[in-house]
Amino acid sequence: MTALPQPYRHADAEAQIVRIADSYQRLTGRTLVPPGADPVLALWEAPLVILAHGIEADPLFFFGNRAAIERFETSLDYFLGSPSRFSAEEPLRKERRALFDRVERDGFIDDYAGVRISAKGRRFRITQATVWTLIDGHGAVHGQAAAFDRWTELG
Repeated sequence: MTALPQPYRHADAEAQIVRIADSYQRLTGRTLVPPGADPVLALWEAPLVILAHGIEADPLFFFGNRAAIERFETSLDYFLGSPSRFSAEEPLRKERRALFDRVERDGFIDDYAGVRISAKGRRFRITQATVWTLIDGHGAVHGQAAAFDRWTELG
């Protein structure tokens, strides 16, 4: 195991990351964190891409695990606070908005497929992604998260 990056080493960030795992389990009935593991470190080190954005008018990423940073070919410092819409090319952003509307309505989906783009401009198609709403124990919505481990590089 490696150390948790500095941006995730404070109480507010840890609470947000725990909410990612808790919401996933509450909505899907599945778990992202092995029993007894530290949820923050487990999500950071997970082999699948996990990322999350808030509820701003133009939602900003507040979490990306190591796999997400690698897949999107960026740095953690650049990724955090970036508008999540930049993960899709301009013509595909309408499709992305329809996805988020569906997640808002249903709580989660586990069959999402779509084209994404890395910070270096490389396009890839993700499949069988799970996207879910981040909800706290009081029912307040804090954003949305996604997890995937299947993609195909595109030309």
